Amino acid sequence: MALFHPLIDYIALAVLLFCSCSTHRHPILDELDVYKAEFTEWPAHVPTDKTADAPLAGNGDIGLTMKTAEDGITFFIGKNDFWRALQSYPEGGLALPGALVLSSDIISTGVYHAEQLPGSAEIRATYTLPENELSVTAWVSATDNKIVVELNSKKKMLLNLAFLPTEDGPLASVISQGTDGGCSWMTRSFCDNPRLQWDSHIALALNHTTGTLTLKPGKKETLVLAVYTNIDTADWKQKAISEVQNCLDKDMDALKKEHRSWWSAFWNLSHIDIGDEWMERYYYQSQYLLACSSRAGKIAPGLWGPFICSEETAWAGDYHLNYNYQSPYWGCFSSNHISLTENYDQPILDYMKKGRAYARELLNCRGLYYPVGIGPFGLSSAAWPDTDEKMKEQYGYSDHMLDGGNMFWGQKSNASFGAVNMMMRFYATWDEEYARKIYPYILGCAEFWEDYLVLRDGKYESVNDCFNEEWPGRGRDNDVNPVCSLGLIRMVMRGALDISSILDVDGNRRSRWHDILDNLSDYPVGNTEDGRLSLKNFDRKGIDSKSEDFKPTGLNRIHMHGVLIPPMVAGPLTDAGFSRIMLDDMNHWNAPDGSDWGRSMGNGVETVYAGAARLGFSPEKILQYLRERIEMGSYPNCYIVAAGGGIETLAAVPFTINEMLMQSFEGTLRLFPCWERSKDASFRHLRANGAFLVSSSIENGTIGEVELLSEQGRLCRMENPWPGQTILVRHSDGRTEKLQGDFVEFPTQKNEKLRITKSL
Repeated sequence: MALFHPLIDYIALAVLLFCSCSTHRHPILDELDVYKAEFTEWPAHVPTDKTADAPLAGNGDIGLTMKTAEDGITFFIGKNDFWRALQSYPEGGLALPGALVLSSDIISTGVYHAEQLPGSAEIRATYTLPENELSVTAWVSATDNKIVVELNSKKKMLLNLAFLPTEDGPLASVISQGTDGGCSWMTRSFCDNPRLQWDSHIALALNHTTGTLTLKPGKKETLVLAVYTNIDTADWKQKAISEVQNCLDKDMDALKKEHRSWWSAFWNLSHIDIGDEWMERYYYQSQYLLACSSRAGKIAPGLWGPFICSEETAWAGDYHLNYNYQSPYWGCFSSNHISLTENYDQPILDYMKKGRAYARELLNCRGLYYPVGIGPFGLSSAAWPDTDEKMKEQYGYSDHMLDGGNMFWGQKSNASFGAVNMMMRFYATWDEEYARKIYPYILGCAEFWEDYLVLRDGKYESVNDCFNEEWPGRGRDNDVNPVCSLGLIRMVMRGALDISSILDVDGNRRSRWHDILDNLSDYPVGNTEDGRLSLKNFDRKGIDSKSEDFKPTGLNRIHMHGVLIPPMVAGPLTDAGFSRIMLDDMNHWNAPDGSDWGRSMGNGVETVYAGAARLGFSPEKILQYLRERIEMGSYPNCYIVAAGGGIETLAAVPFTINEMLMQSFEGTLRLFPCWERSKDASFRHLRANGAFLVSSSIENGTIGEVELLSEQGRLCRMENPWPGQTILVRHSDGRTEKLQGDFVEFPTQKNEKLRITKSL
């Protein structure tokens, strides 16, 4: 199997496209298609302003949502870069380009069966009609701006083919349709409005004229739809039209080969086998849906990815920085799918000019102060109506204006929250070029806390910093030391120290960062009524010594965002005492109704179970509770549904399983750290912090040989997989070394492959 560097794996994938064999066959695609999602009933949640329950396909930029209803088949088309670029919520946000409709009353008389295939990245549907059978295969090219729909009918069949324009929502658009050289096209534009931050244009072009489409027995009809925006190219309309005017069968054959080669290379980057096909289906389908949503070189996906089928998506479909935007990617790092995270940084980096201005003007601080919601190209998606009257009309209250009001929700940590995926990627790759790219942002976050923190009784405190989203009536504008902020501050300071060291810059600043780390307030804990130490949401209200103490509330999902997932600043090896408190809190989650264990429709499914694995909770219970939660609320397309939800839930299963099989978040490689020893499992090329690709297995309770590829040649620290026994490290140059102890360390060379076994 080929190995890919994290920063160039997408390039390697592209190379494979041109080096692929002459056949369409890729065995791994067939292997992964076993985990297909099946549909036997028409979708019930299309259209929707949230997650659809229909079959889905995509290429990380263009999304396809397939609806079947009484009047026929509708393909809703989404695109990550098509925005109503208004700096006002809820008027701005992602917009729906339109849809392609294949209408026929006959379809309602048949039996429907569809499959969402993660390996080959296709939707396949069959309509068994009273006197006919219609089969539909749809896919979004992995390497091009094209959607392909293949139709086969056993008997002659007539369909009506038409574009479905989008009804205008908060902002009027310009929609036009026409024909050109045997193709049909439709465009939609937001333009000629001084409130727009940029004009948005999109064109859909089809290699067939709208109207009657005649399907002939045994003859495949291929519809090709090209989709381009003005972000893709200045010649967006003509580009779409020209690409479908002369589509030949041989062109589509080549395109499908490229498509299958891309997905084959993608799936070869890592693999797990846990002997549980049901859970594995969610593992691989989640990765499929994220790869459909995000791709290097493309605009980052919003809350719902490219799978939108309504003009007004919930929360504008924007980038919510208090975990929602970050969380879809949290399984990518350990799954070795770094390229899917490539587009994450740019919207955050593009906002730095505004973030510095907000910090200076609103808080008199250096550094970066970010609102909750942003969009691409410096868009402030969370800019609420600009007058009290508009606020009252829209929301029933006026903006309370605490440090910028409803743009910021009282949280000082949004910019630091934006840094978490950057730090996760840096520690997973230790790539110097990437470190150089993100360092100005990490430095801006550090500068903010240098100025904002208050030194009181020898401890740095974060004041007027809301524990979670604050709005009028909650009365918590003056929270002190929210757990999430304390964890994010530690992450930022550690990150600034590590990156400045690897880049050999700003050595004069490090003493200040060390001072903050050494003297930052402890995570707030208190005694419950039964005398048990338990975590508090925040320390107290107000900054004076007589301010009100806050009673313990126990570990919750928000705490995990700042401590365990993703900041990686506490765990059993680095802070055993605090970890025991968190684990004890988790053991008290088992309320009679079971809701405290994430078995509710609330947010946090992507953090609860992975956090439990990091703390060493019972592996049997983790898998049991995760399955119960999925069964409580999920769609046939394998989306786990939550109150917020969207693509954020796609991290839940991959991230949890990976953390159960391998952990490295504390700088120590641990194999099967939270796995039931009686259950066989294996994994290939999971990525560990330190830029290591790791493969291993457990069989009959014994961990087998460990294979390790060191990308950066860093020192590897490992927990002994065979307690009490000597381990043997075989280097690629033939050298061997024997090591003893509960934890061992050994040097590696760049791009070196090592084998680690028990010493005989």
